[in-house]
Amino acid sequence: MSAIAPTVAAPPATQVTFKVLGLSCASCVGRVEKALSRLAGVQQASVNLATESATVQTDGSVPATALADAVAAAGYAVPTEEIALAVRGMSCASCAGRIEKALRRVDGVREVSVNLATDSAHLRVLAGTASATLVDAVRRAGYQAEPASPATSAAPAGAAAPSDALRQRRHVIIAALLTLPLVAPMLALPFDLHPMLPGAWQLALATPVQFWLGARFYRAGWRALRARAGNMDLLVALGTSAAYGLSVFHLLSTPPHHGSASLYFEASAAVITLVLLGKWLEARAKWQTTEAIRALQALRPGQARVRRGAADLLLPIEQVRPGDLVVVLPGERIPVDGEVLEGISHNDESLLTGESLPVVKQAGDRVTGGAINADGQLLVRTGAVGSETALARIIRLVEDAQARKAPIQRTVDRVSAVFVPVVIVVAALTLLGWGLLAGDWTSATLNAVAVLVIACPCALGLATPTAIMAGTGVAARAGILIKDAEALETAHALRAVAFDKTGTLSRGVPSLQTLSAVDGDTRHALSIATALQRGSEHPLARAVLQAASQRGVDPIDAADIRAVPGRGVRGRIAGSDWLLGSTAWMQTEHVTIDPLADQASEQATQGRSLSWLAEIGPTGPRLHALLAFGDPLRSESRDAVDALQRLGLRTLMLSGDHRGAATALARQVGIDDADVIAEVLPEQKAEHVRRLAASGRTAMVGDGINDAPALAAADVGIAMGSGTDVAMHAAGITLMRPDPRLIADAIDISRRTTRTIRQNLFWAFVYNLVGIPLAVAGLLNPIVAGAAMAFSSVSVVANTLRLRRWRPRAGRASGRT
Repeated sequence: MSAIAPTVAAPPATQVTFKVLGLSCASCVGRVEKALSRLAGVQQASVNLATESATVQTDGSVPATALADAVAAAGYAVPTEEIALAVRGMSCASCAGRIEKALRRVDGVREVSVNLATDSAHLRVLAGTASATLVDAVRRAGYQAEPASPATSAAPAGAAAPSDALRQRRHVIIAALLTLPLVAPMLALPFDLHPMLPGAWQLALATPVQFWLGARFYRAGWRALRARAGNMDLLVALGTSAAYGLSVFHLLSTPPHHGSASLYFEASAAVITLVLLGKWLEARAKWQTTEAIRALQALRPGQARVRRGAADLLLPIEQVRPGDLVVVLPGERIPVDGEVLEGISHNDESLLTGESLPVVKQAGDRVTGGAINADGQLLVRTGAVGSETALARIIRLVEDAQARKAPIQRTVDRVSAVFVPVVIVVAALTLLGWGLLAGDWTSATLNAVAVLVIACPCALGLATPTAIMAGTGVAARAGILIKDAEALETAHALRAVAFDKTGTLSRGVPSLQTLSAVDGDTRHALSIATALQRGSEHPLARAVLQAASQRGVDPIDAADIRAVPGRGVRGRIAGSDWLLGSTAWMQTEHVTIDPLADQASEQATQGRSLSWLAEIGPTGPRLHALLAFGDPLRSESRDAVDALQRLGLRTLMLSGDHRGAATALARQVGIDDADVIAEVLPEQKAEHVRRLAASGRTAMVGDGINDAPALAAADVGIAMGSGTDVAMHAAGITLMRPDPRLIADAIDISRRTTRTIRQNLFWAFVYNLVGIPLAVAGLLNPIVAGAAMAFSSVSVVANTLRLRRWRPRAGRASGRT
């Protein structure tokens, strides 16, 4: 007889459809289909070029993330989106770790970060992943979740509401009133007083504390058990239940004529009361760490005065559209980003940029929503509203930074994941050891209770995120936007800072100082240069256009104008190609610069930036003119370099400008000639930064599109807020006002925050490393253990709150307090 092999049910076949980015032709389609078909479990793959989507039939064993990885390996991408969840029910770091693990198991999740301090989860998922699926995963893990409120909410996702804080305080007060008579005998012992309540009275007082006020611990502990995990609530529930149960057993089993029973109701009630007190204080402190983000959110006006015809209508901000004319009266907050059409006033932008001095605004100037219009009426053409305003982007940056995990937190998470199970094992061994070896099961139970109560991973979970929230918050109020926790943690270990020149150490508003033409016709040369630069936003282009306007020179017609990154601009005029750009570009294009070499050398010694105008005609390349630009130094640059050097950092300059101009400016700010790297292309800047980073962590400071590769290549990229969006996107830190002294401040707050994190982790570990052995040895009363556990997290958050007193040196230097 042949044996019949058992059958295993195969997973159900599934069909998955998703978008694919980067498809351009039929060969792209074939490449993606081939990459998907090679995956084990894929039965059929079809890619549609018209809809830019892929439809894949699988046997049900292939996760969506594997399909996305296969598409990425083929050189294409599957779009992702960010989802935020508000999470309820977390009590310690092990809770956060368990939720992360549950969310990672959801098909389509690429990245997940759960923050205990903000009670939130931030995920990057494949586009189309339903948030309801994520919410269900959190609920199956034993917690509650819901999609986070939009960015216009009044508080960060997950922050405790004031009503919730009032309820916590009320429970603490009731628990304290019920517990005080139970602990009175202990408090009266030093005075030789023994006011002991009858056992029935003790039971009556302890029961509501245990099962009403302490019900939260049972609920959360039960959810953890159902999810086959453990958390702080389970430890508290087990420990206090053991003390309460032992007391009830003694009360009921001791005959009346045998004297008073050994009761420990005061231990169970006191532990719950102290933990509730600690949780309330912790919630208050966590609320304070989010003060900076709430201050930014409070800047959003709810209404705008919109001019419609001859009338000014007060409309909700949601009804304002780009292009609308908004009237801003003196004393009002500006409701939108836009351009001033009429009026002159001063704007207070201190909460946006950290700069306390009012800024003059008049026709043609840009204004930012959230700033206060001080003393004049303005008419503003709306450029951006709602989530597209600068203020909204700032809030998103700060919220994202506070939600991300620092690298050091990953180690803490690994410890927390095994902490609770290990503690339960230690408590069980303590119970058996004392009970079997000493024969005193009452002491054994109390010692096991002490082990369960003292071991709290709360402080471990709060040590890092609260410090990051406080550090990024005070930095934002000073005009320093830190994009993520990794940049904040990395900045403290920097060894060198490399500066771009134009727009960073200099003002970035150069002017045309001299124009020399080979044939002497400077007006014709300026007309051609203006034609090539028309429409460009480059600082040198604006200088050329301004000079042409001042001299009354009109541009001639040019076609096929295009920028050549790091080199200049080229275009076609009267049948010839014309170039306007750097010396290195002229050499590449075989343009001889000898006719104006002496003038160029003279201008270079004065620190001027040089551009050459050349024609690539039928007879070959020919030089036409030399343009020399001057760019004044920022008044704060020398102080900025001095501050960095006092911090022990090496300062360098990376510039695409010629060596003479770069060296002249470097000497003015105190950078050594040997640390000046000039005439480099954008990709060369990035390579230089990587080489510097190999010998020590390096920051790159820049403001332009050509700085973006170097900012991305640096350990920490720092973008000047006056620069381009591309530079700010590539950087880890953005300075909201063009003050390079803030670079030293950014490094200072990074060092202080990192030091605070280490202090917090030290205390969090010390509580457990000292407390657990004492409890095992029977040297720790459960009440003392409860107090230590409750105040471990409070002390960690209190230490973090010291960061709120930090003030930038740049602010003090300019008179702010």
